[in-house]
Parts: sequence; C-alpha cells; structure tokens
Amino acid sequence: MVTIKDVAEKAGVSPSTVSRVISDSPRISEETKQRVRKIMDELGYHPNAIARSLVNRTTNTLAIVMPRSADEVFLNPFFPEALRGITKATHEEGYCILITTGNTEEEQLDSLKAVVNGGRVDGIILMYSKVDDVILEAVKKMNIPFVMIGRPPEGENCDFVDNNNVEAAYQATEYLILNGHKRIGLINGSPNLVVSIDRFEGYKRALEKYNIPLDYSIITSSEFVQEGGYRGMKEVLKNPNKPTAIITTDDLMAFGAIRAAKDLGVRVPHDISIMSFNNIPLAEFATPPLTSVDINAYELGYQAANIVMDKIKGKSIKRVKKILNAQIIYRMSINSI
Repeated sequence: MVTIKDVAEKAGVSPSTVSRVISDSPRISEETKQRVRKIMDELGYHPNAIARSLVNRTTNTLAIVMPRSADEVFLNPFFPEALRGITKATHEEGYCILITTGNTEEEQLDSLKAVVNGGRVDGIILMYSKVDDVILEAVKKMNIPFVMIGRPPEGENCDFVDNNNVEAAYQATEYLILNGHKRIGLINGSPNLVVSIDRFEGYKRALEKYNIPLDYSIITSSEFVQEGGYRGMKEVLKNPNKPTAIITTDDLMAFGAIRAAKDLGVRVPHDISIMSFNNIPLAEFATPPLTSVDINAYELGYQAANIVMDKIKGKSIKRVKKILNAQIIYRMSINSI
C-alpha cells in the first residue's frame, strides 16, 4: 500500500505538506498542490478517510432522517427522488450519506443519537417536518448543522427548503373551480405533517375566495400511501352529494383513489376529476394520466444538501429559508363541467 511518506519522498516535500495538500490548505501554493496531486495519481495513493477524519475532526458524511422506517418510506417515489438530489450534491462535494433507521420514533431517535454522538456525521437532513416532533427537539440540542425539507412548524426557526405549499394548493383548487367545479373534496396527508397543514390551508383559501362552503364530509386524511387514497375515496363517495372533483395531496394516494372510483363504477374524469401533488414519474402512466403539481423533489434534496454542507464548512452563517417553485402539470384526469 502506498503511504503518505512515499508520496512526500517522490515529491520532495515533507509528509505534513502532503497532508496539507490533501486538506486543500491555503498555506500551500497551487504549484506545490499540483505537483503533489500528480504524484498521488501516479502512485495510486488514496487518502485514508478514517485517518483524515481523526485529524480534521470531520467525516464528510451527512445523516438522513426519514419520517418513518425506510421500508415504508421507499414505497413513495418522493423520497428516492429527493435522495437522488441529495446524493448528486454530496457527490459533487466529496460527501457520503448515512440513513438512520427505526420502525418507531424511539428507534429512530436511538439510531440518530448513535451516529451523532459517535462522531460519524457532520450534519443532518430531516426529510420531513411535523408538529410536536421529538426528533426535531433532539436535533436542536445536538449542536450540529441540520436542515429540513419542508417548512418548519410554527415557532421553529430552522434552515429549510420547501415549496410554497399553501400557494400550490390554492392554485390547484382554483384551477378546478375555474373549470366549473364547485364541490371539491380533499384527501389530505397526515394532519400532523406541516405539508398537510399548508395544503389544506391553500385549499381552504381558494374555496373562501370563490364563496364555496367548506364541507368536512368530503375531506379525509391518511398516510401518503395507495391504501390511504383508496379508503379516502371510498369514504368521500359515500356522500349523497358527491363531489365532482377530488384533490389528493400525494400521487400514490391518487392511484388508490382512482382504483377505488373504478371499483365503485365511478369514471375518472367523466364522473369525477382528480388533481394531485408530487408529479412522480409514474403519474403520466396512470389511467387516465394524472394532473399533478410538480414540487421538484430532486431539487429539494439537492438544495437541502448544499445548505447543510455550506453550514458545515462555515460558508453560510445566516438562517436559510429557500422556497422553490411548484408547477401544475396538466394531463387527462380533469374534466370541465
């Protein structure tokens, strides 16, 4: 195995100089850096990451905290797509990721504490935002840079990246209203998630603007899974005064809702229109192709990773609150009436 001493001897410098070149120290001239790096390539020398972490007290690793067990999370394409953005950003900066796991909140917290207290990560990305979150409370006390994907709960002042979910839900609801729909149901996500709170608020504001009464008998909530959408649609369609349109706050829920409508003999979009969120790759292959709000999951992950890496490197001191644009992708799941 080639050692740092071998590189130093061939380059005609001290081992400490080679170490400084590896850490990109400003104390070393560009000419020396180029010469040493060339010799490292020639000899096939690769710095020992563990040794470097002991010297620099950095691991170049980010912890990723999911909202629940990884087995369930990866059923929803939003998370792999956001992770794709995270891994792109981390690869560009020479970072790795470590996903903490746990089937319960307690298991998640134990897993996170183990990697943080063990000095195995330099920063944290929370892939969700919910009210009264024990994970967030613990992270705030860990004295480690972190960022959230999603607007923090009211009263929390954290770095985050998100869409304007209130505005996006407002526009989605307004689009249905302008297409003649006056009775619009909502199949929302878990009520303790901030994204669900925001999308309900946007939905409600649009109804208020157009003087349409809010009817809780055509509003349900569930987990962001197909079965949640299936049960929610069946519940809503029991109403004697059925809605002419439904908004689901996740594409997987929309797939379940379409299946429930079919089982009940209700045609989409002829009998009921469906608008959804996330615009996952499978949305255009649904039957019918699904009109969905593209929230840029990849970009959310990419930006979140860059925010926390900048914090780790000391490049950013001010609180970062980044809002990305969302866009309705129009397909065939909506009819005008």
